[in-house]
Amino acid sequence: MKSSPRAPWVAGLAVAALALIPATASAGSQRTAAPHADAAAADAATTTASVDAYYAAAEGKTGAALKTALHNIIKTQSKVTYEGVWNALKVTDQDPANPNNVILVYSGRSQSKSTNGGGVNDWNREHVWAKSHGDFGTSTGPGTDLHHLRPEDVTVNSTRGNKDFDMGGSPVAEAPGSFTDSDSFEPRDAVKGDVARMLLYMAVRYDGGDGFADLEVNDKVNNGSAPAIGRISVLKQWNQQDPPDAFEQRRNQVIFDTFQHNRNPFIDHPEWVNSIW
Repeated sequence: MKSSPRAPWVAGLAVAALALIPATASAGSQRTAAPHADAAAADAATTTASVDAYYAAAEGKTGAALKTALHNIIKTQSKVTYEGVWNALKVTDQDPANPNNVILVYSGRSQSKSTNGGGVNDWNREHVWAKSHGDFGTSTGPGTDLHHLRPEDVTVNSTRGNKDFDMGGSPVAEAPGSFTDSDSFEPRDAVKGDVARMLLYMAVRYDGGDGFADLEVNDKVNNGSAPAIGRISVLKQWNQQDPPDAFEQRRNQVIFDTFQHNRNPFIDHPEWVNSIW
């Protein structure tokens, strides 16, 4: 597979490693440090090759054929129980600056891992693809898929409810930069792309073939209990506006390495969004 902007984070590993070599280091110290930089670059190349191999069956495809190929790739996964989601989120959403905390998706707040629960200031398990959209509840499968489950403040989670995603509304208390109205929710700018890519993952992963509803994105709000969520025109804008960052990329890798052993293809290849939709 050709290298492309689809996984810029991998190349960044080598750059970061090289940056660790002080510019003023002596020739001797540079000779000592260089092997570490070389090793980091080699690791980055290995990761790139591994990701390319994972998507090999999607090579050269576009549109519906690409969507089908990606579904067949990512449907092979390990399952997490709903109870197990608590501990998984403490790993996938760990605050890079404080290993005792998680980052809440809409609020952006760093909060102690131990404060998960149902209390008003606790964090709980937010289904970004609302579980009523397709009526899958907390069933092992879409109801426990870590690629769309995120920690969020209990009150904010309740405010979002099962609303579709769109622009506008009134500010959301405890979620600075987020807005809501009677039928939609707008997340803060820093996670707009994250939300879009989580929803599009779900639309590819769950196609009705494994006992659950065929989940699809559309360009409406008020989808209710239908296995659909919107609005796709807005989600496409958000995917471009907010490309994958280090936190989202690390999260994808941790889910792949440690928990489900499948990936969100739109984090690795955000350009595939426009190819399919």
